[in-house]
Amino acid sequence: MEEEIKIEDGLTLIRFQNDSSESFLAQHEIGAGLIQFHFGLKGNAFFFSSQDNCTLELKEEKSLILCNLQYQSLLKLELSPNSWVISVIVSINKFHSLFSVQADYISILSPDKKKKKYYTEANISPAMAVVLSQLFHYSLHPSLKNLYYKGKGYELLSLYFSKMEDPNAVQCPFLIDDDNVLKIKKAREILIANMAEPPGLQQLADEIGLNMKKLKIGFKQIYGDTVYGFLFDYKMDFALKLLDSGSYNVNEVGLKIGYSTGSHFIAGFKKKFSTTPKRYLMSINTNHKNSIAFID
Repeated sequence: MEEEIKIEDGLTLIRFQNDSSESFLAQHEIGAGLIQFHFGLKGNAFFFSSQDNCTLELKEEKSLILCNLQYQSLLKLELSPNSWVISVIVSINKFHSLFSVQADYISILSPDKKKKKYYTEANISPAMAVVLSQLFHYSLHPSLKNLYYKGKGYELLSLYFSKMEDPNAVQCPFLIDDDNVLKIKKAREILIANMAEPPGLQQLADEIGLNMKKLKIGFKQIYGDTVYGFLFDYKMDFALKLLDSGSYNVNEVGLKIGYSTGSHFIAGFKKKFSTTPKRYLMSINTNHKNSIAFID
């Protein structure tokens, strides 16, 4: 999956999400005067430059900046199976405006690099990993999506340069601990794998090796929701996919995601999607019939 969001003039964010077992290929025309920031959240990817005849690998939890300010180029990306990448494309004018008179403070904008091809690799900090994860896991009204991406895009850039230029910058004590971040990610995996019969908070905390308070705080910081708030949204989204498949009825879907009582599943579904599962199925069937009629 590839999603391009133009946040504003001179600032574009692209989400690359490959959850399949096959590699995913993408390419974009990159005009002159643009700076590319690529962040590997999961798995790995490869960037190809036909102009320079070279390949750059973007590994998990690594970032890559590509800078070729004088020439138009073609961005070619091969995303490995089960890999996620966030790319931020910024025009040089927009980038200058972010730092104003302090632009030369940022190393890639120093006068000696403005006329050169430039790339650099760096680690993704725990704080940056949180923002990247939030760009893949969020539950917002569509009308707020652009505003959300704009805020997160700027936050990501500020964290990147704060880390690069000032390694002693103060960060959240919890998120600065990579081990804690990995434990919270493990908690999410456990919840998803056992969504029909999820563990209690204390059991989950014990399984990942954190106390319950740190589990609650960390989960909220990384995924922007409570443990069970996240699980509820995930289960409802999964239920929607099962209904879309046309292979299950309402009761079967409810059982698959852990609702032994149909009325509880219906209430949860309506809370999330403002309609009942039955009405949703009817709308799918109606749309399908209309499509067939249109083709005929």
